[in-house]
Amino acid sequence: MKHSFKQRLAILYLISTTAIIGLLLFFIVFTVSKSVFKQLDDFLITEVYKHQSDIVIEKNALRFNRNAWMEREHRELEINPIFVEIVDKTGHLLEKSPNLKDQSLKFYPDKNEIFINYKLNNIPIRQYQKQIIKNGKPYGYLLVAMSHQNALFVIDKLKRTLFILFPIVLILLFFWAYFIAGRSIKPVADIIQTANKISQSNLKERISLPGHQDELYHLVVTINNLLDRLENAIQREKQFTSDAAHELKTPLQVMKGNMEVLLRKPRTNETYREKISKCINEIDRLSYLTDQLLLLARFESQQKALEFKQVSLDEIIEQIIQKYLSDITEKNIRFKFHISSLKQVKTDPYLLHIIINNLINNAVKYTPEKGEIIIELGQKNDQIFFEITNSGSNIPEKELSHIFLPFYRSNTLQHSDIKGTGLGLSIVHRLIQLLNLKVEVHSKNNRITFRLWLDT
Repeated sequence: MKHSFKQRLAILYLISTTAIIGLLLFFIVFTVSKSVFKQLDDFLITEVYKHQSDIVIEKNALRFNRNAWMEREHRELEINPIFVEIVDKTGHLLEKSPNLKDQSLKFYPDKNEIFINYKLNNIPIRQYQKQIIKNGKPYGYLLVAMSHQNALFVIDKLKRTLFILFPIVLILLFFWAYFIAGRSIKPVADIIQTANKISQSNLKERISLPGHQDELYHLVVTINNLLDRLENAIQREKQFTSDAAHELKTPLQVMKGNMEVLLRKPRTNETYREKISKCINEIDRLSYLTDQLLLLARFESQQKALEFKQVSLDEIIEQIIQKYLSDITEKNIRFKFHISSLKQVKTDPYLLHIIINNLINNAVKYTPEKGEIIIELGQKNDQIFFEITNSGSNIPEKELSHIFLPFYRSNTLQHSDIKGTGLGLSIVHRLIQLLNLKVEVHSKNNRITFRLWLDT
């Protein structure tokens, strides 16, 4: 049978409370019993010392001063009769109190100065015996006893009362625990109810924070933060899907338009070649865009395992520069490469190559004719940095935080002639996150600078 969380909580509370109450009741019974018998024992010891003064030694034998004992007994109020008995060393009866009548106390030679419980004429009594020694010589034993029936009655009554109250208290505790458990998990029920209302079309709704900053409060904060991240991720996904659809649709429309022109009527061979060439360019653009999208999706899901090894950063930079030398020469760009540190870095060479390639490609693409690109490789505060600066239009301060978003392109009207997908820097940003690196972007005085920090 499956129980609800509230029932399990109430049962666990009841079990723990039962154990605690059980221990408490045992302690009460034990304490009361010990206290009652302690009082009896103190009384018996007092009686022993009182009756010891009535014992004298005459002619090397014990003699009991009965007159003194009778006189004292008549002066004292008798509530619970005391039984007194004197025996010699062998246990032979010498004297006993009249209230014993034809009964005698039991003598235990090996239980001197020890409290003993037994029944005398079906009456439970507690006895204490003490050896009588005069001048270092034992003469016999003094036995003192009294009934402890009343004490046993009190203890038994206490046990019965607690035994009856115990299950009643447990039943009441269960219902109280069930009620408290319900009150305790009410915020959880509210969280579940609110969470059930939240869907993809209703991601802006959040769970109300509890009044007290306890564990539930932190749980709600954590869930709300998770919902914030989910909402942002879904919004980015929607924006990415919309932008990707737009970027993919553009070359398809261009190709469709060129082909429709060719189908309307016969054209010259030159026209056919021109239109087909445009379609091929758009196919190349579409292929490049698809590759970039696949690359970004691949790293978004982190499917590629990272392979860290020691790599020479200057060699990677030089290889990539060779790739773009023709574009740099064609645009008459002044190119400078400064190296102040040749230390190696430990990272994934494949991902680092993509990062630096995209940064250099971005610089070459947006540097105007006869502009300037400066690459510097150096070290500062035990960190290697790669810095690339290119001349060009400033990026507004408010847009610097957006340049790493997919398909985002700053100043698109000023760069309408520059072909691009807007995915290069977003790939850089994702790979930097995977490698746990840091990048800084600055734009002023018509210069854009990217600085990448790497650990040695």
